[in-house]
Amino acid sequence: MIKKVGMIVNYNILNYLISEGFKNVFKNKKSTFAAIIIMFATMITMGLGIAGAKNITSIMKQLEQDVPIKLYIKDDVQKSELADIEDYIKSIEYVNSVVFTTKAEALQAAKEKLSESANLLDTYNENNHPFKASYAITLTNLNESSKVVETLNSAEILKDKIEKIESSDIIIEGLNSIDKGIKIIFLCMGILLIIVSTVIISNTIKLTVHARRKEISIMKYVGATNNFIRAPFIVEGIVIGIIAIAISILSLGCIYHLIYNSCNNILMTKFNFIMLQFNDIFQSIIIVYSLLGIGIGVLGSILSMKKYLKV
Repeated sequence: MIKKVGMIVNYNILNYLISEGFKNVFKNKKSTFAAIIIMFATMITMGLGIAGAKNITSIMKQLEQDVPIKLYIKDDVQKSELADIEDYIKSIEYVNSVVFTTKAEALQAAKEKLSESANLLDTYNENNHPFKASYAITLTNLNESSKVVETLNSAEILKDKIEKIESSDIIIEGLNSIDKGIKIIFLCMGILLIIVSTVIISNTIKLTVHARRKEISIMKYVGATNNFIRAPFIVEGIVIGIIAIAISILSLGCIYHLIYNSCNNILMTKFNFIMLQFNDIFQSIIIVYSLLGIGIGVLGSILSMKKYLKV
C-alpha cells in the first residue's frame, strides 16, 4: 500500500514538473520564438556542414574505386619484364589493385570511346599505333596518391621504362582542401551560433524565472531542493530544443532535396560521382541535432537559474 502511494506521489510530481515546463514555453512567446529561430539557424548551419563533409568523404571513396593512377609503359619494354613490373607495383604500400592493358587493348578502348568516329583509327593496326600499354592502379587510401607516384618514379625496376604517369593528385588535393574548408567554416559558425543560442535560451527562461522569483523563494524556504525548482525550467529548455530539432530536420530535408536534384545529375554526367541521399546522412544529422537541441536547452536553463537559487 505504502509502495503504491509512493508511486502515485512520484507520478504526480513528475506530471507537475513536465506540465509546468510546457506552460513556461508559451508564457514568453516572443522570446521563445527568437530562441527557436536562432537554434534553427544553428542546426541548419551544422546540418549543411555535415552533409557537405559526408559527400566529400563519399566522393573520395568513389575515387578509390576508380583509377587514380595510370602508369604508361614504353614500347620497347619486353613482355618478360611486364609480370615483374606488375608484381612490384602490387607490393607498394597503399596499392589496392593493378590492371594491365596491352597496346592492342588500348587501341580497342580508343575505338570504343570514339564510337561512330572509330573509323579514324582504321589506319592503325595492333602493333603500329600511338596508344601505350598501361597499368591502372587503385589505392586503399587516396591521400597517399602522391607518395605512391613518387615511389613509382624512383623505382629501379621502372627506370627508363615509364612513358608517363597520370594521377588524380590535383583532384584529391582539391577535395581534401574543400573538405577541410567546409569543416573549419561550419565549425566556427556552429560554435558562434551555439553560444548565441545558449544566451538567448538562457534569457528566455530567465524571464519566466524572474516572474516567478517570489514563488521560487517560498519553495526554497519550505524545503524544496534546487533540482525540484530547476526541473520545470530544464523541461522548458528541452521542449524549445525539440521544437527546433523537428523544424530543422524537415527544413534541412527539403533544402538537401533541392540541392540533390540540382547537382546530382551534373556530378554523374560530368564527373561520374554520385551524391549521398538524405537517408544516408539522416542518422548523423539526428544524433548531432539531438545533442545540440537538448544540450543547448539544458545548458541555457541551468545558466538562467543560478542567481535565483541563491536564497
